[in-house]
Amino acid sequence: MKVIANNIPIEVEDTGGDGPVVLLVMGLGMQLIAWPEPFVRALADAGYRVLRHDNRDIGLSQHFDDAGTRNLLWEVLRQKFGLGVRAPYGLQDMALDALGVLDALDIGEAHVIGVSMGGMIAQRMAATAPRRVRTLTSVMSSSGAAGLPGARGDVGAALMRRPKGTSEAALVEHTLGLVRLIASPGWPFDEAAARERIAAALRRSYHPAGVVRQMLAIGADTGRRPEVLPRIASPTLVLHGDADPLVPLACGQDTARRIPGARFTAIPGMAHDLPAGALPVLLSHILPFLAEARRASP
Repeated sequence: MKVIANNIPIEVEDTGGDGPVVLLVMGLGMQLIAWPEPFVRALADAGYRVLRHDNRDIGLSQHFDDAGTRNLLWEVLRQKFGLGVRAPYGLQDMALDALGVLDALDIGEAHVIGVSMGGMIAQRMAATAPRRVRTLTSVMSSSGAAGLPGARGDVGAALMRRPKGTSEAALVEHTLGLVRLIASPGWPFDEAAARERIAAALRRSYHPAGVVRQMLAIGADTGRRPEVLPRIASPTLVLHGDADPLVPLACGQDTARRIPGARFTAIPGMAHDLPAGALPVLLSHILPFLAEARRASP
């Protein structure tokens, strides 16, 4: 369904129910269908009302093609020389979109779980509206601090590479190449399932210009480390794979260090994806964390 959030149309999936709300915020270029159904179902079975949405510029939410796109390589070079990345919108705008989803559905507060870029958005939500974020769970994300390690060379190159064609087959192969590189070594890689997920996402929406603009928003988000993270008062759980080649483990560790009272757990064998085998491990940390917060609620 569509809601108007932060004055723009945002696509939302709502499991319904009258339990506490969990808002799931997905990462760079990923649509709401990227949340594994077993993960969503486990949260719903535990008594939560689960919301998922397409971030702006992706999926079925509003696209920002009128804003144009900048040369990504040039903006990366500007960043390396300390000139700053220029972006048509920022992660703060995306945080306001997510808070707008809660407004549109008349929800006062939610447990917020974000992965990768979604973790960065969730961090901004918690700092901006502390009474709206009951708990914060930041998964495979980063503080954005200067000096943290970046993506492994081959992963960074794959992110910048363009597909060899525009057919569905060519786009699936292109995306699969990156998915293989960031897959968790701790569990078998299910290539058939990965192909199916990629094809389903392409058929639902294919919008590479939005991915570029979201990348620019991440690159331009330089104020989160000193200005935002220390303001977060929500109980916070930081989870990060110890084999992540895109956002290395040190990024999660730094996030937890900068958020007052945050808990940190490294997930052995997990990289930058949500494989079926890792879901029980993640849930074994998330569900008790949420339950503890429920017990502590007035």
